[in-house]
Amino acid sequence: MPDFEMDRIDLKILDLLQRNAGLSNLELADRVGLTATPCARRVKRLETAGVIVERITLLDQTKLGLALTAHIGITMDEHTPERFAAFEEAVAQYPEVMECCVVTGQSADYLIKAVVADMVHYEQFLLGNLTRIPGVSGVHSSFELRKVVTHAALPLNHSGR
Repeated sequence: MPDFEMDRIDLKILDLLQRNAGLSNLELADRVGLTATPCARRVKRLETAGVIVERITLLDQTKLGLALTAHIGITMDEHTPERFAAFEEAVAQYPEVMECCVVTGQSADYLIKAVVADMVHYEQFLLGNLTRIPGVSGVHSSFELRKVVTHAALPLNHSGR
């Protein structure tokens, strides 16, 4: 929960910006029923509080020649804070890595989502980068055949509100 209360207008602002971060303040204000200045104040408050982390543009990866998405389970040889920190620092440097999470309940210690052009580039990424990180003792890769559901907007109507 945020450190401050959010009302339905704040939630509407967040919903609209999640779906189109390129909305002008005037368009956003009009859609939530405010004038421009109070709307801009609310957005600034949400940014300052860290609720809005960043505004990005989503691209079509296939139109950019990035046709292969891999989900990679990484197993580490040691479960020490130093080993994990070194891995996380290394993997954060690779632009192919879209997401990396520490997980539990699986044989892997980390799950990575990586995007590359094709299988040749995946092999180069795997053998030239991932397996060279000290501590990586196992890699298990799965590849997306097609996306069934994909969206970036968080569910703002969850039961905790």
